[in-house]
Amino acid sequence: MKETPEILIDISTAIMRVDGDVLQCRMVEGAQDETQTARPRLPFGPFMPNQHRTMEIGLRHWVREQVEVDLGHVEQLYTFADQGRQSQQQQGPDKGAHTVSVGYLALTNQSTAKQAGSNSLWQNIYRFFPWEDWRQGRPSCLDDAMMPALDDWLQDNPDAQDRVRLAFGRNQEQWDEEFVLERYEILYEAGLMEEAYLEGIAQARYDSVPGVSLQLDHRRILATALGRLRGKFKYRPVIFDLMPAQFTLTQLQKTAEAILGVQLHKQNFRRMVEKSNFLNSTGQTEKARGRPAELFRFRHGDRADRPLSGLRISSSRPRRV
Repeated sequence: MKETPEILIDISTAIMRVDGDVLQCRMVEGAQDETQTARPRLPFGPFMPNQHRTMEIGLRHWVREQVEVDLGHVEQLYTFADQGRQSQQQQGPDKGAHTVSVGYLALTNQSTAKQAGSNSLWQNIYRFFPWEDWRQGRPSCLDDAMMPALDDWLQDNPDAQDRVRLAFGRNQEQWDEEFVLERYEILYEAGLMEEAYLEGIAQARYDSVPGVSLQLDHRRILATALGRLRGKFKYRPVIFDLMPAQFTLTQLQKTAEAILGVQLHKQNFRRMVEKSNFLNSTGQTEKARGRPAELFRFRHGDRADRPLSGLRISSSRPRRV
């Protein structure tokens, strides 16, 4: 009779903040051994039902203790349980056990985050997904490396043509910023992610494709979190969990652009903000050189039930490819 493998449950968390115009994610330095270079990973900790009534309670507890960050918005993403997800690195008494990871998205505001740990552990999220940042136009890595490599792969995988067309906005399709995970999964399947090579899924093709890899399947979890945040942003006011207590409209727009990875039309954005009825003026202005900017605060209320409509704003640059 086959022995039932031991199942371990951990909670992996993509903790995000915005610093200026940079969307950042909290990382943990990876230990280096003889078989692999040190690569960063997301913070994660065990779920201990004997200590915490819910996973979210456990998450907030160990994040506060281990990462020293107080979280705002928190939501569960997905359960990651694929075979081999921990095959890159598993040592100690739990070797041989199968780890199931429950992924979470967590947001923190600037004032809290800046007090938490070394700034070097807060990484620009677009280091891991450089093709997702369109604020300066279409990323050159798409045409220089990624699309030619995908075209080569499609010659042997013609059934994936429609998936690539939709995910990467080809043949007059619009680039959809929410399809972060779909793009990652295609790149992984095509062997263009280092993780696919390390997990023995594909032969190495990733060396010409930019983007920093993470330990285990943490880049897949991070892709899921970024796609979820971009989608959630459009109908719930989660952006304010990333904002300080007082902010200017320019700061709010820079945060929105950092999340979506696109450049927004200034007048359209401000018109949307006015219609949303989510802001109160503080009656104060920012102390800075040049023309002083008015400071606002979020009008608190039952925001979980109040849609933030009108955020499906077209970027100020075309994204059709």
